Amino acid sequence: MAAMQISPEQGHLLQWLVRLTAARRVLEIGTFTGYSALAMALALPDDGRLVACDVSEEWTAIGRRHWADAGVADRIDLRIAPALDTLDAMVRDGEAPFDLAFIDADKTNYDAYVDAGLQLVRPGGVIAVDNVLWGGSVADATRSEASTRAIRAVSMRIARDPRLDAITLPIGDGLTLARVRPA
Repeated sequence: MAAMQISPEQGHLLQWLVRLTAARRVLEIGTFTGYSALAMALALPDDGRLVACDVSEEWTAIGRRHWADAGVADRIDLRIAPALDTLDAMVRDGEAPFDLAFIDADKTNYDAYVDAGLQLVRPGGVIAVDNVLWGGSVADATRSEASTRAIRAVSMRIARDPRLDAITLPIGDGLTLARVRPA
């Protein structure tokens, strides 16, 4: 399952983005073993908070141990539930604004996660979307799996959305960074 983990370079980039944006509130959609949450939480100020959304108690338990060892467990609010349910509740309950959102979960829901990001991330904030190269599948016209189609669609949507300024970096399995334009 190690292939599901972000690369160390992505972890460092996420830390840098937290610092660059002076983030105090970070949203993570898809936590797995908690490495990306740990990287970002380490860059947050002492009173910063990261909301981590995942469905697995088993995998996130690994992260919880490391968050505690690193002294950042108090900065991470782990919510175990389907991310769309958590995000809908956050929008409904007015939990915005976030400074940064990192999306690395089930690919077929990426479009809905970007929608939530647009509602929850402040103008000038960043939505980061992982796995946008998908092992080269997105550039292979013969590949038509649901995840591949979903990543292609969300990438095109981000590129064309006038509310976003975006760049895709060939780091890890591809990382799109989309800045939410001020109104």
